[in-house]
Amino acid sequence: MLFNSYTFIFFYLPVTLCIFFLLGRYDRNRLAMVWLVLASLFFYGWWEPVYLWLLTGSITINYTLGRALSKHTVFLSSGISIRKGLLSFGIIINLGLLGYFKYANFFIENYNNITGSIFEIVPVILPLAISFFTFQQIAYLVDAYRGLTQEHNFINYCLFISFFPQLIAGPIVHHKEVMSQFEKKGVGRYNPLNLSIGLSIFCIGLFKKVALADHAAAYASPVFNAAENGANLTFFEAWSGVLAYSFEIYFDFSGYSDMAIGLGWMFGIHLPLNFNSPYKAHNIIEFWQRWHMTLSRFLRDYLYIPLGGNRKGKTRRYLNLIITMLLGGLWHGAAWNFVIWGALHGIYLCINQGWHTIRRHLGIGINEKKWWGASLATLLTFVAVTIAWVFFRAKSFDGALGIVNALIGNNGIKLPGSYQNKLGFLDHFGIQFGHVHLFAGLEGSILLAALLFIVWFAPNTQQIILHNENFESNHDPKSIWTWSHWQPTLRYAAITALLASFSLKFMVSPRAFVYFQF
Repeated sequence: MLFNSYTFIFFYLPVTLCIFFLLGRYDRNRLAMVWLVLASLFFYGWWEPVYLWLLTGSITINYTLGRALSKHTVFLSSGISIRKGLLSFGIIINLGLLGYFKYANFFIENYNNITGSIFEIVPVILPLAISFFTFQQIAYLVDAYRGLTQEHNFINYCLFISFFPQLIAGPIVHHKEVMSQFEKKGVGRYNPLNLSIGLSIFCIGLFKKVALADHAAAYASPVFNAAENGANLTFFEAWSGVLAYSFEIYFDFSGYSDMAIGLGWMFGIHLPLNFNSPYKAHNIIEFWQRWHMTLSRFLRDYLYIPLGGNRKGKTRRYLNLIITMLLGGLWHGAAWNFVIWGALHGIYLCINQGWHTIRRHLGIGINEKKWWGASLATLLTFVAVTIAWVFFRAKSFDGALGIVNALIGNNGIKLPGSYQNKLGFLDHFGIQFGHVHLFAGLEGSILLAALLFIVWFAPNTQQIILHNENFESNHDPKSIWTWSHWQPTLRYAAITALLASFSLKFMVSPRAFVYFQF
């Protein structure tokens, strides 16, 4: 079930909320929690009911292991901890399931290509959200092993994993971040402020998805499809398509993150921030501090640091960065394109770390930038990220390489013939005029320019909604956008209703979120 569907907005969400609030008045919220678990499982099963066994089985096994890890302090005479063995077993089980459903055919295909074998590839439908709930449960087991969290109630654990706002595409949450909130007095009771804040955030996210991301997709998809079919794209065709995809995935994931946080607010739960204007980043390190923030946190805490982090010298630090980003790329999808995407970001991070080292040796502060330097750094980061998106979006390496060739002008630079009367002087610079089938044109160029303005200069959702401790850290009292700060007034109710009306108009054929495929 999609957040951007009429079924979800007009049936599932209101029914779930109403029954949750009704049951929240009784039995210390236990009935409300049970209802929310059942509603979340229904939400998951709407897509493919057969995979409910996978989700519930995974929840049961990890809950049992987590309880055992929280209790056992016995050590064998050989010095091997029972708890360490349980943790290893739990991680193997989780990665084994993920490996079978997501990567089995990928490895079989590559093995066949290398060895000439003919092992049969069995069609496997990727279970929805398996990457997210697998990582979340691995984090829970590790935290239980470290003594950072305990869970003694099965319903609570079911809710921790299956809570529908964050089940499909994150944020990847820690147990202690959300379950303590469900135990608070008042959760399950109707709260008009929480509901109004949640609806406002949800409507902002919905607008981003259906009015911005999906419109950008209309310019991105034809370009990438043409590249897959072997078309020789020209310079402007390629750049218009790649920029359109950069904005598509930005507003798609930003919209989903807003909608997840907004839904959490409606139930009185504050999910962690997962998206914070990443295209405003001045470098690639900052980009990953702003993009899919909970995934970045997971990769840092459960992969990069255990590998040694930056504690074992510069060479090892760079190697750890590359390994972390390679595995992060592979986590996104079972294809070499995702590995290349991860490798590019690993290389970017190494270059960024090296540049910081050079600046420190020169006695130049990392954050010492004039406005033009900061602007140039933001532009360079945006271009680097945009080029990497080519491998993330393309379905094959050949398709990605075709687009990259066009981006650097290897296929020529051509503008529509209708521009020749006004821009004919560009002939002297090697720019040709003629039929350019996939060029965005005036309307598309205006859309891309408007989206670029929004991502670079407009306030993000958390700067508009100032009713959360995570959000308020982004508040700049001198900002020209202070007029936009949300208030529970008729004015903002009207703005929210207007956003909702526009969004509902564009929801005739809802498109799945980009991160649904992971």
